[in-house]
Amino acid sequence: MTNTTAHKLPFIAIVGKPNVGKSSLFNRLIQKRVAIITDEAGTTRDRVFQRCQIEGIQTIMVDTGGLEYNQKHPLEADMQSQAHLAIKEADLILFITDGQSVPTQDDYEAAKILRRQSKKIIFVCNKVDNAKIGHNLITWTELGFGQPVSISVIHNLGVEKLQNIIKEHLEKAGWTAENTTSEEEKGKSVKLAIIGRPNAGKSSLVNAIVGHNRVIVSDVPGTTRDAIDIEIEKNGHPFTIIDTAGLRRRGKIEQGIEKYSTFRTINAIERADVVCLVLDYSVGIRAQDLHISSYIIEAHKGLIIVINKTDLMEDKEDELNRIGRLLKHRFDYLAWAPALFVSAKNKKNIDLIFESALEIEEQRNKLIEHDELKDFITQKFRQHQPSTVGRNKLCFYDFEQIGIKPPTFKFTVNQEDYIHFSYKRYIENEFRKTYGYVGTSINFLYKAIDKRLTKKLKPL
Repeated sequence: MTNTTAHKLPFIAIVGKPNVGKSSLFNRLIQKRVAIITDEAGTTRDRVFQRCQIEGIQTIMVDTGGLEYNQKHPLEADMQSQAHLAIKEADLILFITDGQSVPTQDDYEAAKILRRQSKKIIFVCNKVDNAKIGHNLITWTELGFGQPVSISVIHNLGVEKLQNIIKEHLEKAGWTAENTTSEEEKGKSVKLAIIGRPNAGKSSLVNAIVGHNRVIVSDVPGTTRDAIDIEIEKNGHPFTIIDTAGLRRRGKIEQGIEKYSTFRTINAIERADVVCLVLDYSVGIRAQDLHISSYIIEAHKGLIIVINKTDLMEDKEDELNRIGRLLKHRFDYLAWAPALFVSAKNKKNIDLIFESALEIEEQRNKLIEHDELKDFITQKFRQHQPSTVGRNKLCFYDFEQIGIKPPTFKFTVNQEDYIHFSYKRYIENEFRKTYGYVGTSINFLYKAIDKRLTKKLKPL
């Protein structure tokens, strides 16, 4: 294991058969609830990536689907390939077993595969929460990795010891708190979330972006359950690609795993800088797409509308024009969001996503001088004054930028209730004509001035 691998931080893969506590350990080590935990075997289907610190050393922790060798479902083969790819890419492997049971055929098969790897392996027995179970750990030495490190993730027993052992192995390989922290702090990556309805081609798009199969692609809707972070670099710029489970309408979200996946997806939107809303050309724009866009707008994120599966178009010119008109009609409230026509299958126009994301990120960081903003609102107010509410008239006292990412602006007015939504829309449209902010929502706040100051301050 050396620190000359293609990625900048050490990869630590957590592998083992289903339901031994891999995802629980993953969440414990990263100190977040990212991987979904249930009693249902096979909940984690894709690899789940998360940056975390192990005793001060920055790492990328990778959770995987369970290694199982009697596949009863067509997805199982893909789950195995994902786990094997994680093993291949890892710098350090945590091989997890269930200390409350005895070794099974799956454990022996997993051990056989791991012994073939020229990787450092830390052998761990989970669910060891009392001395009686601890005495039975001798049976696990039959797997050929010596005495396992005994832990109980649920009771947080032995986890600190495991972290110290991980740190020792990382330091022997040349990874330190100093050299990994410096890599972590070099250049902030643009976080790009891939969002859409189930089976819109999100995972295929992610694989096209990354260049190989990092996530499972299947015709079965809902294959991706966790939100998955993938670090890549494009033309010298770092990106974090976040693949997510397909979102349905709020009223159509089922209980159980799908509901948890939806929470992860919404959280992925919150973490993202720019969101790609993936539409399936072959089925057009559905009501679910409109509902999903509401999550993105509510979070005030950058947005790219990505129309996937354009390789299915027969008369491309006519179809592009038709879809363009449809987008303008159905997404009239998203006129500021760029629309890209891509084919994940043929990898067509994929680079345009990165170019657009960088442009949007630049817009989201843009600052406008205070005096310029006051001049803008004064001019627009004189050009088109709002309707009065009874005898009351709207007055602007100030207009200032108070934040970036998202661009956030505050209007100081005499009374918030005096502003009709149509006038707010007028201001935003005029603002975008003047300053751009293409590809990002803008957070406009309207705050009433203290009434005691209205006699002292002159409106703009």
